[in-house]
Amino acid sequence: MSWNRSISHRTVLWLFAAICVVSGIGGCAFLRGYASGHSESLNAYDLATLRRDDVGAVRFVFDDFGGLDTDTLKTNAVPWKLVSTALVLRRWPDLPPSREHLREVLQGYGFIFPHSLKNWPLGQVPQFDLPLGLVNGQIRRSLPRVQLEGANLGCASCHAGVTYDSAGQPQPDAWLGLPNTSLDLDAYVDAVFSSLRIAAPQRERTLAAVKVLYPETTPQEMATLRRFVWPKLVKRVTEAGNAGGYGLPFRNGSPGATNGVAALKFQLSLLHDDAGFDAAVSIPDLGYQRLRSALLVDGVYTHRGATRFAPSQSLDRASTQRVADVVAFFTVPTMGLRPQRAEAAIAPVDDVMQFLAGYEAPAFPGTIDAAAATRGASLYASACASCHGHYDDHLPRPQLIEFPNRLSPLAEIGTDPYRTQAIDAPLVAAVRASRMGGYIDASFTGGYVAPSLSGVWATAPYLHNGSVPTLWHLMHPRARPVRFRVGGHALDFLTVGIAGQLEANGDWDYAAGYRPWSQPRLYDTTAPGHSNRGHEREFDGLSEQDKRDLVEYLKRL
Repeated sequence: MSWNRSISHRTVLWLFAAICVVSGIGGCAFLRGYASGHSESLNAYDLATLRRDDVGAVRFVFDDFGGLDTDTLKTNAVPWKLVSTALVLRRWPDLPPSREHLREVLQGYGFIFPHSLKNWPLGQVPQFDLPLGLVNGQIRRSLPRVQLEGANLGCASCHAGVTYDSAGQPQPDAWLGLPNTSLDLDAYVDAVFSSLRIAAPQRERTLAAVKVLYPETTPQEMATLRRFVWPKLVKRVTEAGNAGGYGLPFRNGSPGATNGVAALKFQLSLLHDDAGFDAAVSIPDLGYQRLRSALLVDGVYTHRGATRFAPSQSLDRASTQRVADVVAFFTVPTMGLRPQRAEAAIAPVDDVMQFLAGYEAPAFPGTIDAAAATRGASLYASACASCHGHYDDHLPRPQLIEFPNRLSPLAEIGTDPYRTQAIDAPLVAAVRASRMGGYIDASFTGGYVAPSLSGVWATAPYLHNGSVPTLWHLMHPRARPVRFRVGGHALDFLTVGIAGQLEANGDWDYAAGYRPWSQPRLYDTTAPGHSNRGHEREFDGLSEQDKRDLVEYLKRL
């Protein structure tokens, strides 16, 4: 597969990279006072002239939601030119740094450099100067005079995935709303930390390389890096290096997963050594999220005053607004906003939810056995719909018309408990006491909410923690592999999931000769939080033909 891009690099500098590297920079002199910036790419659009849905699409890809300022530089946002240069120098210490080098480094961690956005609603597809999902802008203040290009994570970092051709091969085109199932935040963050440790004793060499990689860098930004950023950087990586351990105070688990609970606890100063360390969950497809009465895999958040687990059929304007109120709070763990600042994100997030109200996952690109799918529809209606929702099958493509928002207690579903157990009383109390507590309510639920299965064919691996590589393995619990490869994978349209084969040691690994587009990682289901058990009784009594029919139907969703 060709991944040639005319893009710079997309710092999925997500919450997690930023946490690792820059949590100490917030104390430096230029941050004693307020400074802010705004997404430069967003400035290219006149939002007042666009339809509401199109405004939401632009914000989904380019908005910083207030995540480029003094506060986020303390935790999530990073000095991008310095970080990206250090990453390149770590890989190629004896070569002049180049944008091609940077693309190769970041793509290895699962960051997408798309040729196109297949479901972009505006007439002209954006020409990216940065990787998809990276939002950047100049953070400035006049006294003392500082200028620094900051970068932070936007929606599309995690919530835009690659597409696949009719043979299941990944393509360099992205679909907004699909999960990025190859994004490896842990590997990326650890590389950032290692790169800056190497760079720390080589200030002049590193800053000279910044000018080579970014010749447009102004003297004022170079002075900011030298005078304010560098001293704190050296202190931060030295202290972390002496302490040992990971670059982050928590793990995200695997490619395609994030640990939002631990990230939120970090932001609220509630993260302890064992608090939510293994509570990672797979990034979801965004189809039909507007029908959720309680968000996230365990339904921890709902709109204040709403019934937490209530069946939903309505797609009215009020339901979209209620979801936006909750989603705006997610800027706290993912971008580093303080809860009182997250309130200002509600309006732009509402635009995004308006765009997503019309979202559909990409259609299955392979062939579907129509007769088997028809039989599978009956099986789904009798065995699956009570948890995963009812579809109108009379349309060319089934549409979800009722979602039960049903909570499955741990004792019933049997899946890994770590995520739901990470929601503790101090976290719930802190959310309720925050400024956003006026909009949302948090609660320990003790179980998991079954998701809609929109686009399920494109979202492997499965279960809430991404512990099962294919739908075939999900339906054959005894055959689930203990370890399997994930990241940069192709899809198998027969088993529906990560294309692979069973090795002699029992691992599910890629076929010989396959070249993954990103660096894969071995998922070990014996690790804490990674269990592949659960959701097993649902397949008892189904024949092999039943299971094949059900898979054919799921391809239609």
